[in-house]
Amino acid sequence: MILRRLYLLLQHTLPHKALTRLALHLTRIRWRPVKNWQIVRFARRFHIDLDEAESADPNHYESFDAFFTRALKPGARMPDPDPAAVLLPADGRISAMGRIESDRVFQAKGRSFSLRELLGDDTFVPDFIDGSFATVYLQPRNYHRVHMPVSGRLLETLYIPGRLYSVAPVTVGSVQRLFARNERLICHFETEAGPMALILVGAMLVAGIETVWGGMETEHADGRPERKDYRQHTPPVVLERFAEAGRFHMGSTAIVLFARGRVELDHFEPGQNVRVGERLGRIRSA
Repeated sequence: MILRRLYLLLQHTLPHKALTRLALHLTRIRWRPVKNWQIVRFARRFHIDLDEAESADPNHYESFDAFFTRALKPGARMPDPDPAAVLLPADGRISAMGRIESDRVFQAKGRSFSLRELLGDDTFVPDFIDGSFATVYLQPRNYHRVHMPVSGRLLETLYIPGRLYSVAPVTVGSVQRLFARNERLICHFETEAGPMALILVGAMLVAGIETVWGGMETEHADGRPERKDYRQHTPPVVLERFAEAGRFHMGSTAIVLFARGRVELDHFEPGQNVRVGERLGRIRSA
């Protein structure tokens, strides 16, 4: 209990931004003895399954960051074959999921936050009132790329600066409105399952959030919210179901929101281990 309280106290007092900038530089070191040592120690500490990685050889990766954001071998993850299946967006653990109660999204242990707090303003809130959500916590050992649950066209993104609390379960269960306070990138899509928001949440030591359409979205942010409109983008940003959408440069959390009545979620227990491409639920017939 004392250690837990000390950990939570440090979450409020540590210099989040400075530590994260340090992580950015340390994970980009390319000197072979250092970066290979980082990779080997990390793989052993967190029992990384190197058999499914694109390469098990540390020399294959130019830096620890390149290893952390590694691709997998073809076939290591496959989408659920049912075309109506909604897919899990990432490897990790289920943090929370279920119905959005009016405009409240459940966090953990009786804690919740509003859609407006999470999404940054009221623009898209009506799309998700009484909808459904799933929150996946990416653990250090996981594959750290985020994929599309369903096919969709990107409408806009909103980068929101914020705190960088850890998103480990002990913090999520203790810090009020954590996901609505942390730095995050909110991606709004028009999909075959109706409106969908894919939210990539930053955390302490997460040195960047990257998307396949925009590159690094947070690493060079100037501390102000930034909205990008993709409605008139040529060509349109269209991503197929199971396609990669982005990746975390160090681990964090992905949240996906769906509109009311459009997706029927399967049952998962909090803390259950999941893999990207597995079935999260099913698109409801119109």
